[in-house]
Amino acid sequence: MTVSSERVADLGTVDDPIIEIRGLVKRYGAHTAVDGVDLTVRRNEIFGILGPNGAGKTTTLEMVEGLRVPDAGTVRVAGIDTAADPVAVKRIIGVQLQTTALFDHLRVNEIVALFAELYDADARREHVAHLIGLVSLDEKAGAFVNELSGGQRQRLSIALALVNDPAILFLDEPTTGLDPQARRSLWSVIEGLRASGKTIVLTTHYMEEAEVLCDRVAVMDHGRIIACDTPRALIQSLDQVATIRAQVTRTIAPARLTALPGVTAAELSDGQLELRSGDLAATLKALLDLAGELGIHLDNLATTGATLEDVFLAYTGRSLRE
Repeated sequence: MTVSSERVADLGTVDDPIIEIRGLVKRYGAHTAVDGVDLTVRRNEIFGILGPNGAGKTTTLEMVEGLRVPDAGTVRVAGIDTAADPVAVKRIIGVQLQTTALFDHLRVNEIVALFAELYDADARREHVAHLIGLVSLDEKAGAFVNELSGGQRQRLSIALALVNDPAILFLDEPTTGLDPQARRSLWSVIEGLRASGKTIVLTTHYMEEAEVLCDRVAVMDHGRIIACDTPRALIQSLDQVATIRAQVTRTIAPARLTALPGVTAAELSDGQLELRSGDLAATLKALLDLAGELGIHLDNLATTGATLEDVFLAYTGRSLRE
């Protein structure tokens, strides 16, 4: 069944919640995989769920999608209770799983048409070509699935998730295992889908991906949401200093460096300058002015600031890649 534009419009305004999760719990024996998760996703945003393997991201999504039954809590998708009416929910969502088993000896356009038929959606040649074009696979429309690269298979799996014209698209680690070029190509596809009016929920453990794509992110670990906000707000909440590094042609008096606005620590050793600052812009401007005043060249000048990985470390005390 295809979701009409009128149905999508009925889902509310941009600031309205399209997904509401309250007290969600999933246990496997003595292990609690999801432990009282509360989340709200707004219409037409890209919402990211971050965390290491085993954090509970996939299990959470599977309960929202109606693929697993929660042990406690409620999930409402576009106002529909997933436990009470899972079929209705599945009609308005599209799902791209971490791994998708496809028919290797079907062509790309054939498998998209097949999935459309299975969903009782539009399987006409023109619509199939449109879906393939959305994920930039036009040149591979007649290729067999087993001839596709990893990135092309991921894009095909997104096309399959779009056959029912879903209002909400779930992407579970869509770029895992892809090379940087394929990853960025898929980012463009995801941004284009949001621009077309879809709400997108994705899980990832790539921090750069979350910072580039997501309007808001939730950091998850041990089955719990430990932080949720925009990437910028989460980073700023750390109140973490930035670092400025440069090679200098001659020494600078330590007092001059520590007197620069925003500087919390300064070190100059063997021509390598390192400043820690709570106000990167002010410190950088003052440092450049000081170097000009003293006639000192700053070579290999570089700055680094806090990242989403720093956010994770601040909340959990361990690396995101463990």
